[in-house]
Amino acid sequence: MFNLAIDSKLRGCDLVGLRVRDVTHGGQLLSRAMVVQRKTQRPVQFELTEPTRAAVAAWIAKEGLKSEDFLFPSRLRNSPHVSTRQYARIVEHWVASAGLDPTAYGTHSMRRTKATLIYKRTKNLRAVQLLLGHSKLESTVRYLGIEVDDALEISEQTEI
Repeated sequence: MFNLAIDSKLRGCDLVGLRVRDVTHGGQLLSRAMVVQRKTQRPVQFELTEPTRAAVAAWIAKEGLKSEDFLFPSRLRNSPHVSTRQYARIVEHWVASAGLDPTAYGTHSMRRTKATLIYKRTKNLRAVQLLLGHSKLESTVRYLGIEVDDALEISEQTEI
């Protein structure tokens, strides 16, 4: 779940709602997947790195999951998959285990991590905008916490 949360850059509701078929084809893990985001109804693509594919494949095998199953099924009878609240508790546990302050990090930190790293390495706002599925560049700027003037300057200098 951790690896997939980082790689996918999905909101918690989209991550917990993934089905096995969203990340596999013919029993093979995909190197790239695409899902439609619940909040925006916009499709977003993401890469599954080799460590993530290995972890997800091991999880699917361990749980005996089938294509139509939720990737992170709930143990509760009346819930088909892990809830966003349970996902938040899991993230809180990860953060505390790493010796960090759980009040400073949450599920959205998982979404923001890879996007921030991509931006820092490339300064390509448009790429980050596409990866996050934002419709407006201004949303991506706010999301990354960069100054608008700097963002526009970088954007003007970046060819797509």
